Amino acid sequence: MRHSVNRPPTPDTRDDQEKEPSLKEIINIKLIETGEKERLMELLRERLVESGWKDEMKALCREYIKKKGRNNVTIDDLVHVITPKGRASIPDPIKAELLQRIRTFLVSATI
Repeated sequence: MRHSVNRPPTPDTRDDQEKEPSLKEIINIKLIETGEKERLMELLRERLVESGWKDEMKALCREYIKKKGRNNVTIDDLVHVITPKGRASIPDPIKAELLQRIRTFLVSATI
């Protein structure tokens, strides 16, 4: 059988199946396996409540709903509007504490 010289080679399906996970994926797997991810999430929840961040986000949601009208707002609208503000307003000390905990985990974990 003759092969066309103009046709690109067919990708090898084994390459897709044997693809190595990225460093981010490996770290995430380790965090989940050890239960550290859940502990970090709980710590984040506690710190955000303590800092008043959660109350600020509630107030922003209520303000947005009041402005647009209760019947004119969906959950998706709220998420779309509030998420960027929420991420930007997380206090720096909380971010630093979580980052330090993650670094400590990475040093102690065998990755």
